[in-house]
Order: sequence, then structure tokens, then C-alpha cells
Amino acid sequence: MFNLVLYIRLIFVYNVSMFHPKYTITNKLLENIKRITTLVNKMNRWRFPEVVLVELQKNAEAVSAFASTSIEGNPLPLTDVKRILKRHPTQIRKSEQEVINYNQALQEVNTQLNKEKISFNLPLIFSLQKKIINKLIPVHQSGTVRTQPVFVNDPRLGKTIYWPPDGHDVLPLMKDLIEFVKINQQVIDPLIVAGIFHKQMVIIHPFMDGNGRTTRLATKILLAQMGLDTFHLFSFENYYNNNVSQYFEMVGVKGNYYDLVNLIDFTQWLEYFTDGIIDELLRVEKTLPQLFTNPQINLKSHHQTILQTIQQKGFINDSGYAKLTIRARATRYLDFQKLINLGLIESKGKGKSTYYVLKEK
Repeated sequence: MFNLVLYIRLIFVYNVSMFHPKYTITNKLLENIKRITTLVNKMNRWRFPEVVLVELQKNAEAVSAFASTSIEGNPLPLTDVKRILKRHPTQIRKSEQEVINYNQALQEVNTQLNKEKISFNLPLIFSLQKKIINKLIPVHQSGTVRTQPVFVNDPRLGKTIYWPPDGHDVLPLMKDLIEFVKINQQVIDPLIVAGIFHKQMVIIHPFMDGNGRTTRLATKILLAQMGLDTFHLFSFENYYNNNVSQYFEMVGVKGNYYDLVNLIDFTQWLEYFTDGIIDELLRVEKTLPQLFTNPQINLKSHHQTILQTIQQKGFINDSGYAKLTIRARATRYLDFQKLINLGLIESKGKGKSTYYVLKEK
């Protein structure tokens, strides 16, 4: 006997076997991408003292842990989050466990990214979710896609506004999404690929819990993997948290997934996604001068002369530096040592053949 329901289901599975998102390259999106590229290239050329890098990354991790959990309803203010992450209390509540989990997962990701390239695949996504919801949900719901139905509710309206895909469609949809990233990350602009991944994973809603936090952390990895490696220094989650209602409106959809799947357009979300990255990059750019006022890292004009000369010529030695300054030989040595200690330059050669170059980051 012909089973119409089964036939429709088979057609649906066949149709989703390849993910083809709908979006338009608008003037706004194109301008956003150009501006982000300019800002990132500018930041990547800056020579950060190690103490500045440590301070930036530490603060970005704390802000990300605060913002990403706050988006999901965590009530802890940023001051409490920073206190918890600094003291690591033994007796903790659920809200505290959430920020600790996200921070630890982010720190591990940043450490790994500094050492090697991370394979962007389903096992990575599963491991992120497992770390993010550690001790928060039953173990059998950790690190694996859901098999049960879930619903997205609007607490303001007190009703369900979105019905994600059925459990048996989740894994195929996630595989298609990862395949889309794999195929297109060298073809399509990385900001577009990362933005599409972000929204589509939220739409699939693959886990029983931790979907938003896992998505945002995975997006950070994807951006870093595709060359936008400044992202360990800032928190784009902060932009979303500043207007959570708008974020949910942009990243989500309303209705039944199966009714919407062929109607979803990613254009408006991609504009918003890139707006958020620009906003946070500008905030970090504004913050940097404040960090450089620290007496430990404050660079004088003669230090800047050394750095600028190396940037122009590729190196500098003591005799070359002596022609640019009236400082005594012993003082010139201390100038070089300060920049070495800050992790900005390194010495090459020995004795009279010693010269200095920018330290590779």
C-alpha cells in the first residue's frame, strides 16, 4: 500500500541533503565586509606587548562568558562573573556553573587555536556543547544531538513561537551544514560563511540545551579558522547581549520549520551579524589606548622609533639606532631589552652582528 506520509518524508530528506541558503549581497553587506577586513588587517599589524595581549584576551573571555550566558537568561552581572572566574568558588549555583563552563570552553579553544588548526566538524560541535552544559543537564543529553522534540517559547507572550526540525532530521541537517562550511569556506567570504552557519545552527536547534552558547562559540572558532584571528581579543556576543530581543528576532524564525524551510532568507541576518562585528572591533580599537597608559607598557618616542624602523626596513641594529637617537649605548641596550621583554621584538645574531626584528605572533 502506498504510504503518502512516508513518501513526503523521503522527498524532504532528499531535498535537505544539500543545504543551499538564500541570501543577497546587498550594498550594506558588502560595505560591512570591506570595513571589517580593513579593521582586522589594521589590528593584525599592530604590535601588542604581551601584557596587553593577556589583558585583552582575559577581559574578552570574561565578557564573552557574561554576554553569552546573559543572552540565555543568566542573571549574573559582569562584575560577579569576573569575580567568579577569578576566585573559582567550590560551592556554586547553576548560574555560576554556566559562566564557568563557557569561560573554560573558550579558554581551551583559544589555547588550542594558538597551537594548531582545529578541525571544524561535528565531533567538535558535540564536544563544545558537552563542555558548555557540563553538570547542567542529564549526561545522556550531553555531547549528542537531540532525538526528542523541542520548542522555542517567547516568555513575554507566554506561548511557543518556533517548532524546530524533528529529532530524526537533526543529524542529517547538521551534516549538511558542516558540509556547506567545508565546501564554501575557500569560495565564499568567511564572514558570510560564518554568519550563515550561526543562523542555520540556531534554526536546526540540534541539542536539548546549550544551542545558543554552542553556536556562538563555534562561530568564533570558524572565524578564526578562516583567517580572522583577532577574535580571541574581543566579544561579539556583547553586541547581541546589548539588545537581546533584536538578536533573537534576527537569528531566529517563527513558525514550523517544515513550513519555513524554503522561505528563509539570510540577508538581513548577515547585515546584522556583520554590524555586530564592526561594533565590537571599534570598541576594542577605542580601548587599546587606555591599556597603553599602564606604566609597565608605556612606550616612549624612542621605542616607537625602533619599531617603526623595523617595520620599514625589516630590522635594526645598534649602530643604526645610534644614528636616529642621542641616547647613550647602555641606554640604547635598555631600550631594546624593554621591547624584547614586552614580546614586541627579538634579537638575532651575536656580538657586533646582533640585530633586532619584530617578534612573530
